[in-house]
Amino acid sequence: MPPWAEHAIFWHVYPLGFGAGRPRPLRHLAGWLDYAVELGCSAIMLGPIFASETHGYDTVDHFAIDPRLGDERDFDHLVEQARDRGLRIVLDGVFNHVARSFPAGQRWLRRRPESGEFETFEGHHHLVVLDHAEPAVREHVTAVMDHWLGRGAAGWRLDAAYAVPAGFWAQVLPGVRERHPDAWFSGEVIHGDYADYVERSGLDSVTQYELWKAIWSSLNDRNLFELAWALDRHNRMLETFTPQTFAGNHDVTRLATRLDDPRHLGHALAVLFTVGGVPSVYYGDEQAFQGLKEEREGGDDAIRPAFPDTPAGLAPHGRSVYRTHQRLIGARRRHKGAATARTTVEHLTGTAAVLRSGAGMTLLLNVGDEPHRFPGLGEVPPHGWEIIEEK
Repeated sequence: MPPWAEHAIFWHVYPLGFGAGRPRPLRHLAGWLDYAVELGCSAIMLGPIFASETHGYDTVDHFAIDPRLGDERDFDHLVEQARDRGLRIVLDGVFNHVARSFPAGQRWLRRRPESGEFETFEGHHHLVVLDHAEPAVREHVTAVMDHWLGRGAAGWRLDAAYAVPAGFWAQVLPGVRERHPDAWFSGEVIHGDYADYVERSGLDSVTQYELWKAIWSSLNDRNLFELAWALDRHNRMLETFTPQTFAGNHDVTRLATRLDDPRHLGHALAVLFTVGGVPSVYYGDEQAFQGLKEEREGGDDAIRPAFPDTPAGLAPHGRSVYRTHQRLIGARRRHKGAATARTTVEHLTGTAAVLRSGAGMTLLLNVGDEPHRFPGLGEVPPHGWEIIEEK
C-alpha cells in the first residue's frame, strides 16, 4: 500500500447523482473540494465517470468521460483543483462487466457453457460479463488504468471485484504498479475470505462489509458482542492488509436511515474513525442524509441525490453531524498508525464497551438506557459515547 493511503480519509461521491441537473457536474464537484478538506478528508473516491448507458456501471467507453458529467477538460480541471488542495482522486473501475452496447469483439464476452449465450451480471440483461481469460480484456483493462493514472488519478476502486477471478488482477496489477508505483488499488468484495482474495489478487485493500454490518446491527440490537466479534475478525485482517472501511456507500441504505435510534449515529461514526482501516465518508452521510435503498428499478435514486450549488444550500439540521465528523476525523489524524492499529475490547456488555485502539484512542460506548460507569475511565450517560485520547 502506498504511504499516502495509510493516512487517507475519503469523501466518496457518486458524480451522476451529485451533479444531476447541472450542465457540467465535474465542475460542480470541483466547487465542493474545500468542503471536503474542511471535513477532514484527504482524498476523493469517485463513482463511475466514464461513458455509459444509464447509471455508470454499464460502461460503453472506458476512455471517455460520460457526456452527462462533462468532458476530459472538466476531469483535468477537477484533478488540478484537487491537487492544489492536497487531495487525491481515486476512480471507479467497472471491469467485471460492460453495457451490452460496449463496442468489443464477441471473444471479449463470457458465454454460458450450457447455452452459449452471453453471461449477464447478477441477472441484469443489459450488463454482460467480460471474459477475464481473454488476453485482449487484460490488455484493455491495463491500458485503461495506465491512461487515467497518467492523467492524474491516484488509484482505482475496482467494482464487483468479488466476481472477477483474483488471478486476473494478479496478472494486471504488477505492470501497472511498475509504471505507477504510488497508485492504490481497492476491490469491492462483499463476502468470502477477504484476506485470501487480497493475497491472491495483489490488491492493496478490499471493502470491509463485515464491519459495516456489525456497526449498525449491533447498535440496533443493543448487542455490542456482535461488534466485538467483528472487531476480532477485523484485527486478523489487519495482520495482512488494511481494509477499506465505511459506514455507508452508494449501494446501501444510508446510515441515518438504517439506525433505529438516531442517538446512536455518533456511536457508529466513532467506531469507524477509531478502528484500523482506510475509512470513507459517503457524501451526504456527513449531513445525516436519509435514504432507503430498494430492490427495484430506480431503487438507488434515494441514496444517490444531487447536492446544492454550495454548502450554504445544505439544510441546517445536518451541521451537528458534520461537526461530529470533523471532531472524529481530527482525533484520528492526530494519532499516527491509526490505519493499521488493532482494537482491543477491554470492557463488554450487551450495551456498553471499551474499545482501545493501539494508536492511542480509547472509545467508550453506552447504548443502554442508564448511565454506565467504566472502571477507571469515568461515567458515560445513557446512549452516549466518549473518546479518550492518549497524549
